[in-house]
Amino acid sequence: PSNLSYWWGFGSLAGICLVIQIVTGVFLAMHYTPHVDLAFNSVEHIMRDVEGGWLLRYMHANGASMFLIVVHLHIFRGLYHASYSSPREFVRCLGVVIFLLMIVTAFIGYVLPWGQMSFWGATVITSLASAIPVVGDSIVTWLWGGFSVDNATLNRFFSLHHLLPFLLVGASLLHLAALHQYGSNNPLGVHSEMDKIYFYPYFYVKDLVGWVAFAIFFSFWIFYAPNVLGHPDNYIPANPMPTPPHIVPEWYFLPIYAILRSIPDKSGGVAAIAPVFICLLALPFLKSMYVRSSSFRPIYQGIFWLLLADCLLLGWIGCQPVEAPFVTIGQISSLVFFLFFAITPIL
Repeated sequence: PSNLSYWWGFGSLAGICLVIQIVTGVFLAMHYTPHVDLAFNSVEHIMRDVEGGWLLRYMHANGASMFLIVVHLHIFRGLYHASYSSPREFVRCLGVVIFLLMIVTAFIGYVLPWGQMSFWGATVITSLASAIPVVGDSIVTWLWGGFSVDNATLNRFFSLHHLLPFLLVGASLLHLAALHQYGSNNPLGVHSEMDKIYFYPYFYVKDLVGWVAFAIFFSFWIFYAPNVLGHPDNYIPANPMPTPPHIVPEWYFLPIYAILRSIPDKSGGVAAIAPVFICLLALPFLKSMYVRSSSFRPIYQGIFWLLLADCLLLGWIGCQPVEAPFVTIGQISSLVFFLFFAITPIL
């Protein structure tokens, strides 16, 4: 049947990741202390003294990366097969809202261990709000709860990090409800009632294979490479006096971070972030396609793979120092990224 495909298993995987994050997060919160003098030590206490604490922490930290990997694959699959097109515009819009909530949740979660990179990442990213005309400085002071990143910042970030996952659950349920209004797209991009089959056992078994493969992949990172996706500077307690030589966010922020840095002007860099999400939101309304799947659109297919390569390049540029030739490459890559969304409606 046309609608039976492994590429349509990432939604259920994303749901599993969300459940893992909430469950491990609740147990970690029982032992975490949101105070600048105690936060770093409380994380070490979880690792050393709490039974199974190391497993909880590594599942939560690497689970965030797994969640973002699954969601990125989900997004790119949707772009490839044009799953965003009519009549599924609302599904797409809710998906972008979920993605934005995930990014905010992941960012404030990265601050909580209160290591050196946590502190300076929070300082750099929150201070970007000062680029907003007139009210920017007031917003930064409000975010910090004072005149610098300090205890008030850590407390409010901890509270928000506890709240946002439940908003994610609500948005995910709405996403699922909107999807069930018209059903899923398929690799052919053609709606057909003729060859549909029962969810159980066919789709269940297909998804089960994906879940097992994901569990193996996830287990590798937890047990064999738990710190590879993190930054070594975050094992140094936060200190506002020495600045790290190179402030790098988590890997899943790097493409957006590269776009932000590619514009020398601070206000321009911040302004370039909004179009990233606007493009994703606007895509369903730019063109109503009779042929959805890239399998039948060879020109679009080539440009899609160019976009994928460009996003990987942006991710690499985001972790490089701000110097030549990385700045120039980042600017060209950012231009290519936005050009994709500009020319997609005419393909």
